[in-house]
Amino acid sequence: MVKSMTGFGRAEIADGNRKCTVEIKSVNHRYLDLNIKMPKKLNFFEAAIRNVLKEYIQRGKVDVFITYEDLTEQNVSIKYNKEVASEYLKYLRQMSEEFGLDDDIRVSTLSRYPEVFSMEDVDIDEEELWNMLEKAIRKAAEGFVETRIKEGENLRDDMISKLDGMLKHVDFIAERSPAIVQEYKQRLEEKVKELLDSNVDEARILTEVTIFADKSCVDEELVRLRSHIETTKDTLMQGGSVGRKLDFIAQEMNREANTTLSKSNDLEISNVAIELKTEIEKIREQIQNIE
Repeated sequence: MVKSMTGFGRAEIADGNRKCTVEIKSVNHRYLDLNIKMPKKLNFFEAAIRNVLKEYIQRGKVDVFITYEDLTEQNVSIKYNKEVASEYLKYLRQMSEEFGLDDDIRVSTLSRYPEVFSMEDVDIDEEELWNMLEKAIRKAAEGFVETRIKEGENLRDDMISKLDGMLKHVDFIAERSPAIVQEYKQRLEEKVKELLDSNVDEARILTEVTIFADKSCVDEELVRLRSHIETTKDTLMQGGSVGRKLDFIAQEMNREANTTLSKSNDLEISNVAIELKTEIEKIREQIQNIE
């Protein structure tokens, strides 16, 4: 199956005491660019998170947002910093003696000074937390991949339709090309008769027509174009991470179309070659969104 590089997935896992939410969204990118935003307490799991996501995603600029809530009342503890309190008390008594002030220090007063009491997160069970986090990540990633597949299938169907239209353009040029050589010969003979008003040198006419046919021949270009178009269709049907391969083939198709246009000495072929180039450019734009 073909996947788009644009996608979105969201999952929320809760066990009554904790809740973890994961959102994943992405846009086009040449390589895989993972940006993860999460609470500091989860930073320890970043490498593991990246490894899980790489199982689901090969290319794209991917933003991952993770939130974590501890709903229990035991998620923090209060720490009494005796050394800090002792330092405050020592300097307060020193100030009382130096300035002749009343020593009215109370416990309630001292406890309000910074860092005398501090709140700390309670140690958490990393394995238990990771199990919850991994479930949320995988669930979000699965939904993310589903949206990519759905859009990718739409892109595939539209591209195959365009490729079939391009084959018709190639067929038209292949059928039209021999006729323009014959038309050129006829025009050349009429022009020579008009100018010389005498018998035409058939050998010279044949030489000129041969040169014209050689310069305007696009048989090789059309064969390669057909091959590239069929290869693109087969690759789309096979699926997988094919974006880079298709981008290269599209460049080759564009090159052959340019050569065909440059060799054209016929208005009808030129118009069709321009339409061919336009369709190739549309396909190249769509390929940029394929993983």
